[in-house]
Amino acid sequence: MHGDEQTIRRILTELGDTWAVVGLSSNQRRAAYGVAGVLRRFGKRVVPVHPKAETVHGEPGYPTLAAIPFPVDVVDVFVNSDLAGPVADQAVAVGASAVWFQLGVIDEAAFARTRAAGLDMVMDRCPAIELDSLGYR
Repeated sequence: MHGDEQTIRRILTELGDTWAVVGLSSNQRRAAYGVAGVLRRFGKRVVPVHPKAETVHGEPGYPTLAAIPFPVDVVDVFVNSDLAGPVADQAVAVGASAVWFQLGVIDEAAFARTRAAGLDMVMDRCPAIELDSLGYR
Protein backbone atom coordinates (compact mmCIF):
# COMPACT_ATOMS: atom_id res chain seq x y z
CA MET A 1 0.00 0.00 0.00
CA HIS A 2 1.52 3.31 -1.08
CA GLY A 3 0.25 6.75 -0.28
CA ASP A 4 0.76 8.59 2.96
CA GLU A 5 -2.16 10.30 4.67
CA GLN A 6 -0.99 13.77 3.65
CA THR A 7 -0.86 12.79 -0.04
CA ILE A 8 -4.27 11.11 0.17
CA ARG A 9 -5.82 14.17 1.81
CA ARG A 10 -4.20 16.52 -0.74
CA ILE A 11 -5.47 14.50 -3.70
CA LEU A 12 -8.99 14.27 -2.29
CA THR A 13 -9.34 17.85 -1.09
CA GLU A 14 -6.88 20.16 -2.85
CA LEU A 15 -5.80 19.00 -6.30
CA GLY A 16 -8.94 19.73 -8.27
CA ASP A 17 -12.30 18.25 -8.95
CA THR A 18 -11.97 16.60 -12.38
CA TRP A 19 -11.30 12.89 -12.03
CA ALA A 20 -10.83 10.63 -15.06
CA VAL A 21 -11.82 7.12 -14.01
CA VAL A 22 -10.08 4.63 -16.29
CA GLY A 23 -12.10 1.44 -16.58
CA LEU A 24 -15.43 3.08 -15.71
CA SER A 25 -18.35 1.74 -17.73
CA SER A 26 -22.12 1.73 -17.31
CA ASN A 27 -21.96 -1.71 -15.61
CA GLN A 28 -23.47 -0.95 -12.21
CA ARG A 29 -22.13 -4.21 -10.74
CA ARG A 30 -18.52 -3.06 -11.13
CA ALA A 31 -16.68 -1.38 -8.26
CA ALA A 32 -15.70 1.54 -10.51
CA TYR A 33 -19.37 2.48 -10.92
CA GLY A 34 -19.96 2.67 -7.16
CA VAL A 35 -16.73 4.56 -6.46
CA ALA A 36 -17.59 7.03 -9.22
CA GLY A 37 -20.92 7.66 -7.49
CA VAL A 38 -19.16 8.40 -4.20
CA LEU A 39 -16.74 10.77 -5.92
CA ARG A 40 -19.66 12.58 -7.55
CA ARG A 41 -21.44 12.94 -4.21
CA PHE A 42 -18.26 14.54 -2.90
CA GLY A 43 -18.44 17.10 -5.72
CA LYS A 44 -16.00 15.59 -8.18
CA ARG A 45 -16.60 15.64 -11.92
CA VAL A 46 -16.14 12.01 -12.92
CA VAL A 47 -15.10 11.44 -16.54
CA PRO A 48 -15.40 7.83 -17.77
CA VAL A 49 -12.43 6.46 -19.72
CA HIS A 50 -13.21 3.13 -21.33
CA PRO A 51 -12.78 1.66 -24.83
CA LYS A 52 -16.59 1.74 -25.21
CA ALA A 53 -16.63 5.49 -24.34
CA GLU A 54 -20.02 5.14 -22.63
CA THR A 55 -21.87 7.92 -20.86
CA VAL A 56 -21.87 7.12 -17.12
CA HIS A 57 -23.61 9.12 -14.39
CA GLY A 58 -24.57 11.63 -17.10
CA GLU A 59 -20.95 12.35 -18.10
CA PRO A 60 -19.82 11.47 -21.65
CA GLY A 61 -17.05 8.92 -21.83
CA TYR A 62 -13.81 8.90 -23.80
CA PRO A 63 -11.85 5.95 -25.17
CA THR A 64 -8.49 7.22 -23.84
CA LEU A 65 -7.09 9.89 -21.53
CA ALA A 66 -5.62 11.68 -24.56
CA ALA A 67 -9.10 11.98 -26.10
CA ILE A 68 -10.43 14.09 -23.19
CA PRO A 69 -10.62 17.67 -24.55
CA PHE A 70 -10.17 19.40 -21.18
CA PRO A 71 -7.71 19.21 -18.26
CA VAL A 72 -7.91 16.31 -15.83
CA ASP A 73 -6.72 16.70 -12.24
CA VAL A 74 -6.67 13.09 -11.02
CA VAL A 75 -6.56 9.81 -12.94
CA ASP A 76 -8.23 6.98 -10.98
CA VAL A 77 -7.18 3.61 -12.38
CA PHE A 78 -9.54 0.61 -12.31
CA VAL A 79 -7.66 -1.71 -14.67
CA ASN A 80 -5.54 -4.81 -14.10
CA SER A 81 -2.09 -4.17 -12.68
CA ASP A 82 -0.43 -5.25 -15.94
CA LEU A 83 -2.26 -2.44 -17.78
CA ALA A 84 -1.89 0.21 -15.07
CA GLY A 85 1.66 1.36 -15.84
CA PRO A 86 0.84 2.61 -19.33
CA VAL A 87 -2.20 4.43 -17.90
CA ALA A 88 0.03 6.17 -15.35
CA ASP A 89 2.39 7.18 -18.17
CA GLN A 90 -0.58 8.58 -20.12
CA ALA A 91 -1.65 10.53 -17.03
CA VAL A 92 1.78 12.15 -16.93
CA ALA A 93 1.55 12.89 -20.67
CA VAL A 94 -1.83 14.66 -20.38
CA GLY A 95 -0.66 16.80 -17.47
CA ALA A 96 -2.68 15.30 -14.61
CA SER A 97 -1.71 16.31 -11.07
CA ALA A 98 -2.15 12.87 -9.52
CA VAL A 99 -2.67 9.19 -10.23
CA TRP A 100 -4.67 6.88 -7.98
CA PHE A 101 -4.35 3.09 -8.39
CA GLN A 102 -7.36 1.34 -6.85
CA LEU A 103 -7.26 -1.52 -4.35
CA GLY A 104 -5.38 -4.43 -5.87
CA VAL A 105 -3.82 -2.34 -8.65
CA ILE A 106 -0.08 -2.50 -8.02
CA ASP A 107 2.86 -1.53 -10.22
CA GLU A 108 5.92 -0.45 -8.26
CA ALA A 109 7.80 0.76 -11.36
CA ALA A 110 4.84 2.89 -12.47
CA PHE A 111 4.58 4.33 -8.95
CA ALA A 112 8.25 5.33 -9.04
CA ARG A 113 8.02 6.79 -12.58
CA THR A 114 4.90 8.78 -11.76
CA ARG A 115 6.38 10.21 -8.56
CA ALA A 116 9.64 11.01 -10.39
CA ALA A 117 7.58 12.95 -12.96
CA GLY A 118 6.32 15.13 -10.10
CA LEU A 119 2.80 13.77 -9.72
CA ASP A 120 1.20 12.75 -6.46
CA MET A 121 0.35 9.07 -6.44
CA VAL A 122 -1.54 6.59 -4.31
CA MET A 123 -1.50 2.86 -4.98
CA ASP A 124 -3.62 -0.04 -3.71
CA ARG A 125 -6.19 2.17 -1.95
CA CYS A 126 -9.75 3.26 -2.63
CA PRO A 127 -10.78 6.95 -2.62
CA ALA A 128 -14.29 6.08 -1.44
CA ILE A 129 -12.88 4.34 1.64
CA GLU A 130 -10.42 7.17 2.24
CA LEU A 131 -13.16 9.81 1.96
CA ASP A 132 -15.12 7.88 4.55
CA SER A 133 -12.14 7.65 6.89
CA LEU A 134 -11.57 11.41 6.52
CA GLY A 135 -15.20 11.97 7.51
CA TYR A 136 -16.29 13.33 4.13
CA ARG A 137 -19.04 10.85 3.28
